[in-house]
Amino acid sequence: QSNSFCTLLDRLTTMACATGGCCGAKCFAWAVAVLAILAGVSVFLDNPKHWVFDPAVLKECAQRGIAKAQKAANGNATSQAIVHAVIDETVARYPNYAEYSKDWLFNNAGGAMGAMTVLHASVTEYVIIFGTTVGTEGHTGRYYLAEDFFTIIDGEQWAYLPHAYEREVYRAGDQHYLPRGVAKQYRMPEKCFALEYARGNIPSMMFFGLADGFTSTLDFETLYYTVLESGGGIVKNLLKGKI
Repeated sequence: QSNSFCTLLDRLTTMACATGGCCGAKCFAWAVAVLAILAGVSVFLDNPKHWVFDPAVLKECAQRGIAKAQKAANGNATSQAIVHAVIDETVARYPNYAEYSKDWLFNNAGGAMGAMTVLHASVTEYVIIFGTTVGTEGHTGRYYLAEDFFTIIDGEQWAYLPHAYEREVYRAGDQHYLPRGVAKQYRMPEKCFALEYARGNIPSMMFFGLADGFTSTLDFETLYYTVLESGGGIVKNLLKGKI
């Protein structure tokens, strides 16, 4: 296989040399090779066999957690009680892959700001609780290599597409699905928390997830802890054999 790869590089170099300088040809050949490798890795990662979470099951976990918290509080459950009940349901359903560290950190992405706690992070999936008590608004991100399931557990979320004349409204227990290649404007008008699940090529989402920290907030402490939490989870799951 290595001989075939080298042969491919030689052919690319020869082709490029015929149309330009050999120095540029080698750069071109290596660039094509790197892109081919990245494409191959992406195809390998974006495979359902690597997924252990099910969005329908996570929605059920969220709904059970909401119901339990509301029942215990006679219909007046606090956000904290609901969030903890949903976390308990999720960890109980996926004991080998979901865990609650009790660490919360800011999350800035697409102009929106809130806080999150990471329940699972791997190369092909992540599960977090995301929310805010003061409301926020921003861009969902446009992911061609991943899809996102955003289950509201407390409060309300609005979403908007450019061609729409009415907003989408998601309330507690509803799951907002963001398909691949689709982007929306979204808003949490007031206090809102959600159980978020994404699957696919998760590293491809990191550019959007970290960009605001480098270009807007310059909050390098949050960036550090975000990489620490996410990277730590990815390494931990890789050691378990979970891609």
